[in-house]
Amino acid sequence: MTRSVDTHLLDRPVWHSMIGPHAALSVGGAQARRFAPEVNMFASGPDDGPTSCTAIASLYEPDETFFMIQRPGIPVIPGTEVLKAAPGVQMVMEGEAPEPASLPDIVPLGLGDAPDMLALAQLTEPGPFLSRTLEMGQFFGVRRDGRLAAMAGERLRFDGYSELSGVCTHPDFQGHGLARQLSRHVCRRILARGETPFLHAWASNDVAIGLYESLGFVYRCHVNAVVLKRLPD
Repeated sequence: MTRSVDTHLLDRPVWHSMIGPHAALSVGGAQARRFAPEVNMFASGPDDGPTSCTAIASLYEPDETFFMIQRPGIPVIPGTEVLKAAPGVQMVMEGEAPEPASLPDIVPLGLGDAPDMLALAQLTEPGPFLSRTLEMGQFFGVRRDGRLAAMAGERLRFDGYSELSGVCTHPDFQGHGLARQLSRHVCRRILARGETPFLHAWASNDVAIGLYESLGFVYRCHVNAVVLKRLPD
């Protein structure tokens, strides 16, 4: 079975997440929105026109940092400077669901796990992850000797799609297939809801892309990703 891809939604995944299931976790209006502080660092608008670009900048205080990711080229956001710009890839899962995870000790993560999740994300840098990012979707993890060894969960979500994200493994526990097992577990849950898993990775991260391809993800498009900082007025 091959799932069709709605190009409009996936081209601006941050925007469609914030005006859909994650509206309560974001702030802004019809021209631009951002996730609430400590939820995530993404901002977006419905288009790349000057009104939306100005509205995005107005959502941030001087020296605040934020991310943008989308398929179209990211325009100049007035009153900001670019700290980093790099190409990424967007992938979607096609075909049958991956095999069930074989790890018996995959557990759901919740608010009590937030400090360990944040520490693991800060160590491994799987992408923007803040103290309230776990509110965006269900995350799962594996503990070894009481330590959070690996985790994966869901981030952006909108009609028919949910993003596999936050996939990371502590360096002390790499090489045991934990990221693969957790990714399979999360993707099977997404598919069971009748949704299509998708994800983002840096275009240069051949190891991660190879892992995702082995799980049934296929390349959809390149995306533009930037990190910006609001300049003082």
